[in-house]
Amino acid sequence: MTDITNTPVTSRGVRPSMLGVRHPLDLLTPAEISAARDVVEHAGLVGPSTRFPRVMPVEPPKSVVLGHRDGDDDFDRSLDLTLLDTDTGRTRRVVVSVTAGTVVSETTLATGEHPYGQAQYLFEEYDRAAQIVKDDPRWQAAMARRGVVDTTHTSVTPLAPGYFPREDETGRRMIRSLTFHRRFEGDNAWGHPVEGLIAHVDLTAGVVVRLEDDGDVPVPLGDANYEPRYTGTARTTLKPLDIVQPEGPSFRTEGNEVTWENWRLRIGFNAQEGLVLNQVTFRDDTGDRPEERSVLYRGSVPEMVVPYGDTTNTRFWISYFDAGEYLLGKNANSLKLGCDCLGVIQYFDAFVADDDGRPMEIPHAICMHEEDYGILWKHTEPGQSPQVRRSRRLVISYFATIGNYEYGFFWYFYLDGSIQVEAKATGIVFAGACEPGAPNRHSAEIAPGIQAPVHQHLFCARLDVAVDGMENSVQEENLVSLPMREDNPYGNAFTWSRTDVTRESEGARDANTETGRKWFVTNPNRRNPVGDPPAYPLTPPPGPRLLAAEGSSARERAQFAPHPLWVTAFDENERFPAGDFPNQHAGDGSVDGCSRTAPWRTPTSCCGTPSAPPTYPVPRTGRSCRWTTTGSGSSPTASSTATPPSTSRTGPVRVVRAAVPRSATATRCRPPTPPTPSPGPVTRARARPPRARLPAPAAAGTRPWPPTTTPTTTRAPARALPPPVHRPSPPGLRRRVVSARPWTAGG
Repeated sequence: MTDITNTPVTSRGVRPSMLGVRHPLDLLTPAEISAARDVVEHAGLVGPSTRFPRVMPVEPPKSVVLGHRDGDDDFDRSLDLTLLDTDTGRTRRVVVSVTAGTVVSETTLATGEHPYGQAQYLFEEYDRAAQIVKDDPRWQAAMARRGVVDTTHTSVTPLAPGYFPREDETGRRMIRSLTFHRRFEGDNAWGHPVEGLIAHVDLTAGVVVRLEDDGDVPVPLGDANYEPRYTGTARTTLKPLDIVQPEGPSFRTEGNEVTWENWRLRIGFNAQEGLVLNQVTFRDDTGDRPEERSVLYRGSVPEMVVPYGDTTNTRFWISYFDAGEYLLGKNANSLKLGCDCLGVIQYFDAFVADDDGRPMEIPHAICMHEEDYGILWKHTEPGQSPQVRRSRRLVISYFATIGNYEYGFFWYFYLDGSIQVEAKATGIVFAGACEPGAPNRHSAEIAPGIQAPVHQHLFCARLDVAVDGMENSVQEENLVSLPMREDNPYGNAFTWSRTDVTRESEGARDANTETGRKWFVTNPNRRNPVGDPPAYPLTPPPGPRLLAAEGSSARERAQFAPHPLWVTAFDENERFPAGDFPNQHAGDGSVDGCSRTAPWRTPTSCCGTPSAPPTYPVPRTGRSCRWTTTGSGSSPTASSTATPPSTSRTGPVRVVRAAVPRSATATRCRPPTPPTPSPGPVTRARARPPRARLPAPAAAGTRPWPPTTTPTTTRAPARALPPPVHRPSPPGLRRRVVSARPWTAGG
């Protein structure tokens, strides 16, 4: 436990610096997490059966953040703790000030009253639920009836149940479990779904309250493994591609503050949202003196929903809220050099709380690097030399594993002042079993006896926009065609119109590709040289909105998803679009967590198609959720066609082709080891050539596994929880510039 009794204090109590904190927006430190646990334990709120489903930083008031000056060491740091008594199901929400060493508030959640809601799942509950199901004689009999007697390696997956007002589960801490069979240790269970077998588990009582055994569809037992020993030798046709920055990267970091070209921002991370970006500014060099202009106060992807369109008992209830039910940040991957990231990489470690409320480190949780991005600007005049400026972008990203899916969240910052957020989904198809050749409108057969149900992935970004300050407005722009008349005699004229969004009741906005609709976040208190207010436009990505019908449980619980954009006033208590506890929540027809131009929804819809092995290539969504400035001179881009924007002025990227020493390349993805920053010119890891996608030979008497499609991976709980971290006031964010050993080569 962290002893803070003899540390220096201020008028508030313990100095933040004694807990490893220098700024109100620093990441959580292990000292803070330990101190918060100490406070609730000393207050008598922790017993043998107490667990911590969620531990989050309390967002500091904007006045504290904006008024902070370097060296200030007298501000509050508080944590929001959810305490679950696993014996009784009682759930409390406790706010603790770790600088004051006191409990600020304590609230018992009304989980037994409408609209209900439960705390996020514990890692330990996944294994517990699986064992409860496996010990049930009804489940054992159902497996034996399908010809599976040895269930030693069988996987029982823990799935959030959604909300349906059934008497035996309403108000109880429930989990639904589907079964996927493993033939042996290390076998890919997702390739062997047990169709029609659903266990409804009461986690508090420790019993299967209901077992559904619907049908006798055979369990597919063909080979579905994707490791190299099954898929074949590596591809040999690709030549080496090495990324070299001999002078190092162009970004600079101080703590969690990043500066890259004209951009400045702070990196954050928490257990639910994962990556958070704060205080994003852009330096305007067009005036007499450089001016650092604010763009975004806070940005994150705090929620997403994955509703399934299958009508069978096995899946009709599925609509996962992967942030609010499972915690995206707590399930973040430890990224690996040469596999997840290429180039000269700077990693940021993160700390979250484990199930016991103790610090758990996620090494290399966040990756930051630069990428060449093709041509930024080009022009050629007859008789003159062509002029070209190359583009580059700063990439800040992380990946989370939720069950069979991996989700990558990437924020891009460009030299021209634009911002882009992109979500990537990959992993393994969430398959079901079916009768070969049987038609199904809601689930495509992707291999004989294997189906992939249709579903959507709807990601929600929360953007607290601050264009030149906090006083912003939103306008909707549409292109308008004009009829032939006196002022349009040739019929060629068209124009645009803008409408102010003035009330929250008007805040639900829909996309319209026919009119090129976009939304402008403006600051009416400032003007650019042509008299217009500076603005950032939001451009909606293509894709369908939430397809679940009005009145459905999925729609009631995911009110942020039917519209691409919601515009609301800022409320510091509304951070999460589906609420703080969407697990088993009935939904109340409202959208929480909306701040100016949030949430900003980006869609992906998945229908099964063949691919081999049963992996899911990365689809991207949100790439057109890109911000570009408008106006001239006074806009954050500070560029025009007459004066082309310059490219980066430091750290040129050279792509070279050379024989690299084997020790200087990441030839395979290894478990992360503590890297050592290179003191001199650095090269980045070479990407290993992808392995050939060769189907493994099918065993005699089994069906071969052909191609398939749909995202994901094994759940992060597979990562063993580390022991408590005890360090004397370490910094809240540890960063590493990681690269291969320096080397020189010609060519």
